[in-house]
Amino acid sequence: MATVVSSIGLKGIEGYRVEVEVQLLPGVEGVNIVGLPDASVKESKDRVMAALYANDCEVPDKKIVINLSPAEQKKNSPVFDLAMAIGVMKEAGDIKDPVPDGAAFLGVLSLDGSIKPVDGMLPAIVAAKKEGVKLLYLPAMKDMPFPQIDGMECCFVETLQDVIASFSGQLSSFATTMPSTKPTNPETVTYDKDFEHILGHKQAKRALEIAAAGGHNVLMSGPPGCGKSLLAETFPSILPPLSENHQFDVMSIYQLAGMTNEHYHIPPFRDPHHSASAVSLIGGGANPKPGEVSLAHCGVLFLDEMAEFPKRTLDMLRQPIETGKVTISRAASTVTYPARFLLLGAMNPCPCGFLGSKHYYCTCTPKQITAYKNRVSGPIQDRMDILLRLDAVALDRETTEHNETSATIRARVSAARKRQYERYGGEILNASAPNKTVLGNSELTKDQTKMMQQWSSKHNWSTRVQMKILRLARTISDLSGDEAITNESIWEAVTMRRSSGDQMKKGMVQ
Repeated sequence: MATVVSSIGLKGIEGYRVEVEVQLLPGVEGVNIVGLPDASVKESKDRVMAALYANDCEVPDKKIVINLSPAEQKKNSPVFDLAMAIGVMKEAGDIKDPVPDGAAFLGVLSLDGSIKPVDGMLPAIVAAKKEGVKLLYLPAMKDMPFPQIDGMECCFVETLQDVIASFSGQLSSFATTMPSTKPTNPETVTYDKDFEHILGHKQAKRALEIAAAGGHNVLMSGPPGCGKSLLAETFPSILPPLSENHQFDVMSIYQLAGMTNEHYHIPPFRDPHHSASAVSLIGGGANPKPGEVSLAHCGVLFLDEMAEFPKRTLDMLRQPIETGKVTISRAASTVTYPARFLLLGAMNPCPCGFLGSKHYYCTCTPKQITAYKNRVSGPIQDRMDILLRLDAVALDRETTEHNETSATIRARVSAARKRQYERYGGEILNASAPNKTVLGNSELTKDQTKMMQQWSSKHNWSTRVQMKILRLARTISDLSGDEAITNESIWEAVTMRRSSGDQMKKGMVQ
């Protein structure tokens, strides 16, 4: 009968239980791994046998067959090394004590028998908990953000001998929690930029506060040097810290991408250059890795000079913006990564940048202006909740004397988000809640409905735009602490949806 040892495999960020079955058979001496292993898994046989030899394990001169079940799932990580070694040693009789029930093993072996971590350990740990693993053997990791996992005992080991000794109880006092590391306290994090230090832009600050409270996308347009990039870079300072579940998701994605994120409590902020390829933005590769949209999950994706991005690359954002996830299909495998981000875009109004400026003359022809604006397609603009027009600030007339700090704004944003969580029964924001849920929890009066219908008919708004205005109005009411959507919140939402404040005022008067 074969020896069966459990491990965890990954398909994207989702994990599943893998049963490592080991059996010794008569035949030519050698190791054969089956169960759709990739190159990194096939190479495990040499690492495992070298580690066993270094630990004086007596492996019989027989054919060793290792099956990774389920056999239909492609295995693409050397994380099964430790489970394979335990299975071979148990099958060969080198391990006399029973393997603990409900145990699983993660880690790659060095030739001397030491155990090392690999990319994607954290999502594998989360998956182990979901699969009902009671005891998880794994190597110590310096960037492990959580020292303990509720409902699962973690045994951090350094060598193969440590694992074997734990079976006999010789390491009963062995650490089952991660060596203590000093975590980052989100309340003590200092930001490089603060809204208190930004001159003027009261309307823009108000719009970004609403965006942060409800998770709404923003497209900023204005002449060069008016403050678009500064506002976007300061925006993370008004976002509340991540919950524990979202911290798990963010750290899992970064580990899969082979990247580090020191401040895992803070929503990530990604700002790729406009020369970024579609693969780097969306994700992909032979073995699909997360792209910028996934690295910005639970945070902000800032596209500066948005019109300079290739149109085809921008259009690839349409599905992730709507669904909050991205699916990457390759010949080897198909994986899905989460991508629920807040999109901040910044662009000039025309190629020279001075269309509508009060101080400079625009040198662009109408054809050039139209071609430039068309680089951001209609479907992408339709998915932007707030269209924000910025102008240069007169430094001689603006001061920072009465500016609010980012901490003050962040407190209001946190309170508004708490109201949304209570309303929707989970960590769901107005921008991402299903249409049915929003409509069911935010009914308009007859007068408000009639007003919305008149505006929609006059400006030819799509159904998506109408829903975005309703979501914006719901967020504005949440910031004000109102249970129902007010007329003032609708008017403000409509104003922010329009790119021209003067035109909007004219429409409101009519």
